[in-house]
Amino acid sequence: MNDSIRKRLEEKEENLSVFASKVINSKGREIFEEACPLRTDFQRDRDRIVHSKSFRRIKHKTQVFISPLGDHFVTRLTHTLEVSQIARTISRALNLNEDLTEAMSLGHDIGHTPFGHLGEELLSELSGENFRHNHQSLRLVEKIEKEGKGLNLTFEVREGIAHHSKPRGDFLDRKNIDSNLSLETQVLRVSDAIAYLNHDLLDAFRAEVLTQDQLPKSTISILGVRHSQRINTMVSDIVEASLHTMINARPELPPIITMSSEIKNEMNLLREFMFENVYLPASQSEESQAAKSILILLFNYYKKFPQKIPMEYRAINESDQAAMMDYISGMTDNFAIRVAENISPGISNVFKNRIP
Repeated sequence: MNDSIRKRLEEKEENLSVFASKVINSKGREIFEEACPLRTDFQRDRDRIVHSKSFRRIKHKTQVFISPLGDHFVTRLTHTLEVSQIARTISRALNLNEDLTEAMSLGHDIGHTPFGHLGEELLSELSGENFRHNHQSLRLVEKIEKEGKGLNLTFEVREGIAHHSKPRGDFLDRKNIDSNLSLETQVLRVSDAIAYLNHDLLDAFRAEVLTQDQLPKSTISILGVRHSQRINTMVSDIVEASLHTMINARPELPPIITMSSEIKNEMNLLREFMFENVYLPASQSEESQAAKSILILLFNYYKKFPQKIPMEYRAINESDQAAMMDYISGMTDNFAIRVAENISPGISNVFKNRIP
């Protein structure tokens, strides 16, 4: 088969915005590969991520609520799919590269630990290292997947995965945006926030941690009463405000992905509200304390018996601790619980009848 199909797809990208990341201008892969006759390099990266072991594992990794009894709570996988959907909608509306946005969106959270951000923070504390899931996501696609060969993704997709995390506070303020980040990466960053704020709010209602009446009154009056209204308000505002920066761009004022002051302030208010009323309290729950005990047990066990760490992780690391961090951080909630139970029967009693 000749390359006419891929070339046609690449030529269609010429119709994208002048600010879009076009695959023909990609910085490429670390290891050269012949082009695919059917897909652009960004489409190929998307497929590699979807077919990776790391991507499949996030279906059993916590978003916020650990081991919930209901079937409708968000997991790290459903979060990822929602981020991808929102990011593609924004990219399409702004005439940016939807394939690139989709690829980085699907790969952005594969480095998350078991038990969500709780696991991330605890592994940092136990190891004395600055363990961050975005760095681990990048490590997975560069060094761990495919028996240590990595996925050999393009620079642009790896950039989005590495830089999707956001500081607490106004991350959409121009002074807080790295001017070197592609607009597609910036779309991912804000799409991630929109997705988790809204679906975590629904989960808080399901878990009876919050009621609708407890929300800030301005959240309801400005962003909307329903889940769909809030997402539509945020996404529509991003498209309008960002398009304005693209139309009025000049060398000293490059375009950015942003929001109007009113909607941005409301999103930041909701974000702080969620930290104070959902995220921080959830980290103190009985399930969270049990999850901490499990991770501490695993960390100390593999520190004492590094030979128990699978060879695939020891082979690609120069130290036992690095191999242990790769192994534990890659575990699903279910697997971490099962391994801990084998080491210390009874440690997972809190999760009895919750995890198969």
